[in-house]
Parts: sequence; C-alpha cells; structure tokens
Amino acid sequence: MSPTPTGRWTPTPTGGELIVSRTFRAPIEDVWASVTESDRTARWFGPWKGDGRPGGTIQYQMVQEEGAPWSEAVIEACEPPRRLALTNPMAYLELRLSTVDAGTQLELVHHMPGPDGIGDFGPGWEFYLDALVASRDGTPMPDFNDYYPSMRDYFTALAPAQG
Repeated sequence: MSPTPTGRWTPTPTGGELIVSRTFRAPIEDVWASVTESDRTARWFGPWKGDGRPGGTIQYQMVQEEGAPWSEAVIEACEPPRRLALTNPMAYLELRLSTVDAGTQLELVHHMPGPDGIGDFGPGWEFYLDALVASRDGTPMPDFNDYYPSMRDYFTALAPAQG
C-alpha cells in the first residue's frame, strides 16, 4: 500500500511553512511523551541527549538515515504538552500539539525561507510521522522508498515557484 501525502504549504512573510500532521487516539500528554522522551523518540526517529531546556543544545541520532548520524539542535521553545521548537543547521522546526475530538493532533511545521527543497523535505516528514504512528501502534516501520521519490511531485506542486 502506498502512503498518501498529507502535507500543505502556507506562505508567510518570511517564506513559508511546510506542515505535515497526524491525529492520534491518545491523550495529548502521551503524544507529547512520544516526541520528547528520548527512550520514546528512539523508537521512531532516534534517541537524544543533552540540555532539553529552552536555549539548551541537544544531540540527536537519526536512526532511519544511512549511517544513523548524530546532529545537534538548539531548543528554541518547550511548552509542554503543546509546543516544541528547535533549530538545527538545516531547519527551524516546530511540533504543535492540540486536543481534538478524536484525541491529539500533531503538526510538524518546517519553517522555510521559500519553497525550494519542499519536494525533498515533504516526503521525509511524511515518512517520519508514519514511523511515529507505527511506533505507537506496534506496526511495522514504513519503508522510505515508498515516500521518495513518489511524493516529490505532490510537494513540489504545493507552492508556487519563486520568481
């Protein structure tokens, strides 16, 4: 079964936001734990260590990537259980959680200076959020080859070309 892309592009005064979301039938505190506790992030993204307070630096391992590299990020905001924002050398990212009728909605927001690269980033974020779903549901992890390059055109078409 091929995954279906869900991402959207929202223009902003400084570029735009690539937003990918999932809804979980779980309390917001439990979903928050899945995206902030190292033993739980290790199940779908990778573990992290370091100073998880606003202004602190963490090191995180991307276990789904070739070579499982370690990278660094600065925690810009941590507002349990609703918002986590961080910057790394490649991106400014936010996780926004909200309570909805069915449980909890999680939005992964990738702030971008423009749409360049959206066709590469979008499939990756879809993959990682589906990996989060699989880790929570106890189902097999998705295969990145089902996301890229097949979703690239969908994401590229979301935003107008810069002129």
